[in-house]
Parts: sequence; C-alpha cells; structure tokens
Amino acid sequence: MLTVTLNAALDVTYQVPALTLGESHRPSAVDTRAGGKGINVARVLRTLGHETMVTGLVGGQTGAAIRADVMAAGLREALFEMAGPSRRTVTIVSDHAATSVNEPGPPVSISDWTDFVGGYNALAARASVVVLSGSLPGNLPEDAYAQLIRATPTPTILDTSDGPLLAGLAARPDVVKPNAAELAAVTGIGDPVTAARLLLARGAGAVVASLGAAGLVAVTEDGVWRAAAPEALRGNPTGAGDACVAALAAGFDLDWPTRLAEAVAVSAAAVPCPLAGDIDMDTYRELRPAIALEELDAHADR
Repeated sequence: MLTVTLNAALDVTYQVPALTLGESHRPSAVDTRAGGKGINVARVLRTLGHETMVTGLVGGQTGAAIRADVMAAGLREALFEMAGPSRRTVTIVSDHAATSVNEPGPPVSISDWTDFVGGYNALAARASVVVLSGSLPGNLPEDAYAQLIRATPTPTILDTSDGPLLAGLAARPDVVKPNAAELAAVTGIGDPVTAARLLLARGAGAVVASLGAAGLVAVTEDGVWRAAAPEALRGNPTGAGDACVAALAAGFDLDWPTRLAEAVAVSAAAVPCPLAGDIDMDTYRELRPAIALEELDAHADR
C-alpha cells in the first residue's frame, strides 16, 4: 500500500493536566514524531500487519527529522525533497481533550511538484491501494489530489477537506472519508447521509463519514450503514480519523458492513493512545465483537 502526505509535519505533543488560556504550563510528557495524516495512516497499517510505502514532500531540517523518524518507525519511505522547510504541528492533550495548532506548510515550486508527480506515478503503479491524506501545502492547486488520482491505476482513498475534497471528486476516488463538519462545509447539508449522497453524485465511489463518538456512516452504491462502538472512549481523539482510513485501506476485499465495523474498532483503538498513528490492539480486540452495525433505509430521504 502507498500513503501520500503532501503536507508532512513534525508533530510535537504536550501532555498537561489541564489547559488554561493565558497561563504557563509544565508538560508531564513531550513527544516529537513524524506526522501528517498519510504518515499516521502508514503507522497504523504497519501495526495491522500491512506492508506500506510512505511518500510525499519534505524539506529543510524539519524534513530531515521527519524522514529520520519515518525510518526509525520501520516504515519504508520514498519521500521527495522540496526547497521549503516542512511544517510543524503542536498538540496539547489535557483532561482527555486535544488542542492543536497546525502550521500551513511551505510553498512548493513547480519543479519540485513536477519531480514528485513523476516519482508518484512509478510508485502508484506498484501499489495495491493508494491513500491520499491531509491538507495541501501553500501554493499547490486545489486539484493536486485529482491529478494524482487520475494517474493511479489502483483503488484510491481520499481524506481531505474543503476545495481539495471537492476538486478530488472529479477524479472519481473509490472512497472519500470526511468527518461530519467537513461534509457539511462542502455541501451545505447538515444530514451526513444526504450530504454523502451529493458527493456520490459528484464522483465518489463511496463516502465514509466520521461522526465522532457516534461512529461512522458509509454511503455506497450498494447500501447505507452506520456503525458505532458501544461507548465513547476517553483519551486523545486526534489519530482516530487516520486509524479509520487505515482500516478502510486494509479492508478493500471485505464487504461494506464488515469493513465499516473494522474501521470503527480500529479508530476507537486509537483514542487511548497519546500519539496519532498508534492504536491499542487490546482495545481493538475487546471492541471488535461489540460494534453495533445498522443498515439504514437507502431511500429514506429521497
């Protein structure tokens, strides 16, 4: 499998007992690791036992640190160098909630983008599934993901938001994975099933929407299903969406109800972990038999 992170980051996570605006804090733990949504997906896929290649753009000293940490994590990488320095993100985890500050990422030159696209085409030709995740660096066009999807001969999963999500639909990704807020933002529709159907009409093969503690809903040409864990878990939810994408990538040979239940269990297993990209396999094994799955009326709102 191939994961694409065009806006890779060096993630810094602070653990504090409580976060109070305007006050100084002394973290009980500080962790620094390579991040960006695609790298997080690759970490989870590796934990699930799948061979994964990480690609994307990195630059500067921050980029060197990202590359070194990816390799230290045992992930294979084909990261491409760019002139600008990679971004950093800061997440403060306190009282079972997470607050993030995400830098936008550097501008990417035309030559750096051209080099990446050429390398990507060769990598995608050998991949069983391609996951394209996260925001775009500063000056890449909104159809950057669409360009890559059109060049991909294998199944694709797109996890992004706003303009890049809408532009990506025209390239007909096999699965798109917005959360409920992202889905409402691009469609103007509050009901996730109705909004997901609009994305199907615009080119998505299937839509899996994250509903937070309420689980996931999958809207496909074959049916509509909702799945949820029996109870909300406490911890850091920032990696749950990436874990969900990893499970969807790993489950392309499963029927949709099974695939969705797997995705809920894997994403829930990320919440007890302090860092995005990790999952607790004991939590996964405990939750998986308890996932509640419901088939919804595919024509209820038509």
